[in-house]
Amino acid sequence: MAVKIRLKRMGAKKAPFYRVVVADSRSPRDGRFIEEIGYYNPLTEPAQIKINEEKALKWLSNGAQPTDTVNNLFRKAGILKKVHEAKYGK
Repeated sequence: MAVKIRLKRMGAKKAPFYRVVVADSRSPRDGRFIEEIGYYNPLTEPAQIKINEEKALKWLSNGAQPTDTVNNLFRKAGILKKVHEAKYGK
């Protein structure tokens, strides 16, 4: 089972916000997911990014692959730096 960390679209028409979820890669974008690990609101200035670092690090260490957009969000939140430090040291 390939597991992805990706965005689930929520909100009204023309007013989206997104939940960062861990899901099976075969499930649809807004369908079933395994766990919710945060949210992203691009409409606020600056954009709100709230991600549970412990859950994200756990899933990344278990082999879950983030999508390109989630990868950028993790980079902005500093999570990828922690993954790199845990893997290769400082």
